[in-house]
Amino acid sequence: MLRAIIGLGNPGERYARTRHNAGFMVIDELARRWQLSFKPGKGSYVFTKSAQWDAILMKPTTYMNNSGQAVRHLTDYFKIEIEDCMIAFDDLDIPFPELRLRKQGGAGTHRGMQSVIQHLNTLNFPRLRMGIGGDQGRRLSEDFVLENYSKEDLDMLPEQVGKAADAVEFWLKGDIDNTMNRFNVNTHKVQAEDIKEEK
Repeated sequence: MLRAIIGLGNPGERYARTRHNAGFMVIDELARRWQLSFKPGKGSYVFTKSAQWDAILMKPTTYMNNSGQAVRHLTDYFKIEIEDCMIAFDDLDIPFPELRLRKQGGAGTHRGMQSVIQHLNTLNFPRLRMGIGGDQGRRLSEDFVLENYSKEDLDMLPEQVGKAADAVEFWLKGDIDNTMNRFNVNTHKVQAEDIKEEK
């Protein structure tokens, strides 16, 4: 059963170390672990495929707000079921360096996820939310997410990204429920959020 792990972010050196590229960082860590290199896809993305994990790693090259276009092309081209796609992205509502997994749900104010949901026409796919919140202050959200991580955050970033990659590998060997139970900081709180959002 082929699965896909898709990280959301912006291409190019200008954005490489920004908070908005947390999703890309997870994909890059998995590619490093699996000793894989990316190549251009048929659509607006780069990807690599692991026979060992029976999984595709993908990063859209559309820029964040149009991510759904690339995700849709990938799922159609490789005939991957949408519920077998894990989307990794940054989340301002979760404190850094926490992460949370969910089975489904809305996009909130995240424009990349809004695009993904629009193009897939469903909320029913797992997602890995990389917490970036905590020290925004009075800065506008759109400015904060496009800033590079602070020096203090950079010290903790490898641990967060590593844990996220661990969660993806655990999911690939099992299912989203067990992965949530294993890796979510406060499972009961997250499950309550899921129920609330579904209503």
